[in-house]
Amino acid sequence: MKTITKLIPVIFLSVIMGGSLFYSCSQEKKEEIAVVLPLDAALSQAGENRVELEKALHRYQSNPSDSLKYRAACFLIENMPFYTYYKGKLLEQYLTFFTLLQEARSKKIYPQAMVDSVRRMYGPFSLDSLQYCKDVLTVDSAYLCSNIDWAFKVWQDQPWGKNVSFADFCEYILPYRIGDETLSYWREDIYRKYNPLLDSLRASTVLDIEDPLVAARCLCDSLRKRSRFFTTTIPQGLPHVGPEIAQSVSGSCRELSDYVVYVCRALGIPCAIDFMPLHGGGNDGHQWVSFADKYGTLYFQEYPDKIKEVRKDKMCEASKIKVYRNTFSLNRVMQAEMQRLDTAVVPFFRDPHIVDVTADYAKTYKKRLEIPTSMLYSGKPRSRIAYLCGSSRMDWEPVAWAEFDGKHLAFSDVQIEPVMRIATYERGRLRFWTDPFEMTVSGEFHVFAPSDSVQDVTLFAKYPLWQDEKYQKRMIGGVFEGSNDPDFRQTEVLFLIEKQPERLRTMAYSRSLTPFRYVRYIGPEKGHCNVAEIEFYEAGGLLPLSGRVIGTPGCYQQDGSHEYTNAFDGNTETSFDYTEPYGGWTGLDLGTPKVIDKIIYTPANRDNYVRSLDEYELSYCTRRGWRTLGQQTAMLDSLVYKRVPKGALLLLQNHTRGKQERIFVYEEGKQVWK
Repeated sequence: MKTITKLIPVIFLSVIMGGSLFYSCSQEKKEEIAVVLPLDAALSQAGENRVELEKALHRYQSNPSDSLKYRAACFLIENMPFYTYYKGKLLEQYLTFFTLLQEARSKKIYPQAMVDSVRRMYGPFSLDSLQYCKDVLTVDSAYLCSNIDWAFKVWQDQPWGKNVSFADFCEYILPYRIGDETLSYWREDIYRKYNPLLDSLRASTVLDIEDPLVAARCLCDSLRKRSRFFTTTIPQGLPHVGPEIAQSVSGSCRELSDYVVYVCRALGIPCAIDFMPLHGGGNDGHQWVSFADKYGTLYFQEYPDKIKEVRKDKMCEASKIKVYRNTFSLNRVMQAEMQRLDTAVVPFFRDPHIVDVTADYAKTYKKRLEIPTSMLYSGKPRSRIAYLCGSSRMDWEPVAWAEFDGKHLAFSDVQIEPVMRIATYERGRLRFWTDPFEMTVSGEFHVFAPSDSVQDVTLFAKYPLWQDEKYQKRMIGGVFEGSNDPDFRQTEVLFLIEKQPERLRTMAYSRSLTPFRYVRYIGPEKGHCNVAEIEFYEAGGLLPLSGRVIGTPGCYQQDGSHEYTNAFDGNTETSFDYTEPYGGWTGLDLGTPKVIDKIIYTPANRDNYVRSLDEYELSYCTRRGWRTLGQQTAMLDSLVYKRVPKGALLLLQNHTRGKQERIFVYEEGKQVWK
């Protein structure tokens, strides 16, 4: 597990490596200082609970055979002051959201409707209404010792434990919590539930059962078969859900990652949660679970996908600025350096339980990103820390930091290409020191600043459509047909889709003048007949033709949510997704033959196109903030804005619905997302 071990904060390594080959008398005193100071600091904050923590220490200190357990107890206790959690009835009520997700899907209830329902039932969620607890004040000796004993059991009993160092054990198996979840006894229950999944591995004479990655793959391949419900729409502000709720396998990447970590650690498989604070081309962060084989090669899993090697996967090419690994131990080196430079630190870097692993996840990155003085605004910063910020809608979020004297500034290990901006944190808010910029593959800086030149722009979307692209491509080769036979034994092509649609509503004209009673859309090979909405028109008709919806029943989801009838329900957010790659179709029985003049069709989508009758506002980024270019009500599936400054970052907001909006520039007549 070399890749994971090398990332543990230096101070922690000095504590746990006392038994290594490099141990000497001259080091003994230094190690005692490194251990005693954090441990004493933790015990001094424990108040009346100090007795419980010392009881655990004395239990292992009294028996020489428990020396490693004693050091493990020290590790947990000295990091305990930095962890808190919440308890209360409102939290319990809101956590039912996750257990109900599976049932809601079969009933065609969308996650947002469930969020709204929970809010109506229990009122708005607020952490202030819950009981606030500190680990160092509440964790008793029974809980602590139970966690340590079970962690050691799986480490020492499982065959792959031979290739897990004590350092990796402490950081990636031993921790009793992941984040701020309510504490519970979880190890034994999860062990007994999931350990049988590895019986065949332990009995294998073919697989390398002493490689932790082999164990991780065997386990995760079994877990992937479990039913799950993924959604990014969850009640806002909730802490981590905890091991019991995580086993419902429902929620966002955070809940699914937590699930994998609980199960792996309960079975002695070391793993960590790695994350990007912000997507390079998106507004939100993302996280996943990382593993290493016995040679130190780094792997990762975005549940429910398979475990893959990082360097051989598109993960390295994904747009990002920084990647970090969550650690249970405090990164005291980072904390001390930031406290030396400034007392005002942004929340993300306060008490940092993270280490930087960007270099492991990025193919094109700068080991040292130096910001040219010419790009910096004039003035003198009050803070000696500058932050590299990524874009999130109209906000800028710090994702990296460096020492700053107002002139010289360089950040370590930064992936190039995403849009960034430099800021300091002064008086509780960000103060910007550059215009937004990006670094190209050739190593040149490109600054986004509004110029005096203006242009007219035509907009079709408010968010990148890369997630929709697969649906757009699935329509290429799709055919609209007409027939006077209800079984379509004799058909005539009305229109063949030859390129992927680029807007919400694409208009096509029929090639036939023959009247047909039955009309349909049949998807191309491997297209699952994906289509969101279809409208057929007669010549001069202002309204789409109506009729009895006909088609092939069955959808890929096998829950009735994506049936053929969705293509004629008037809702562009619902779609048909046939159960088989080919053979599905959807259409209308018009009652009497009619000549089709034109067809309007909509690809399956995530509702980020411009929608008719929705209220929009276009803004552009200036040195002092965002400036509006006015609001419009869309009359079609596009918007036209005149006299837009060239070179500026733009953002289109939908004030009627939806939350996904992303910065872009307008170049050569198109929106270019950033």
